[in-house]
Amino acid sequence: MPYDPMIVRPMKAELTAIGFEELLTADEVDAAMKRPGTALVVVNSVCGCAAGGARPGIALAVKHEVKPDHLFTVFAGQDLEAVQRMREYITGQPPSSPAIALMNDGQLIGFMPRHAIEGKMPESIAQALTKAFDQVCAPQAA
Repeated sequence: MPYDPMIVRPMKAELTAIGFEELLTADEVDAAMKRPGTALVVVNSVCGCAAGGARPGIALAVKHEVKPDHLFTVFAGQDLEAVQRMREYITGQPPSSPAIALMNDGQLIGFMPRHAIEGKMPESIAQALTKAFDQVCAPQAA
């Protein structure tokens, strides 16, 4: 049974407010993964490491001048169909939430599972993400 939507709404809003597109169905995930270019995908969660590290770290990272072309999010325990489909694109990795995936043309090129997020400060998560952005993302036009 999914979480109560009222409980997760503010957690979802932390990402949608900074430009993430919420994917709610398998079809939306498939359409998003067909978009060309790089994408940052966040498997959001209600857990403390999502609140204390992942979401704040992601918010810092997407302020970086170089960032992915697309920002997507699915919510574990809420958007069940979308999360299941997204996990099919996150190949070779066990299910994890929270998790952060870097995709290029729908293919996984980088992954930060829960165990790499737990206990980390937001600045550390942001630093790891921006380093990856610098390596694989084209600079944004000013």
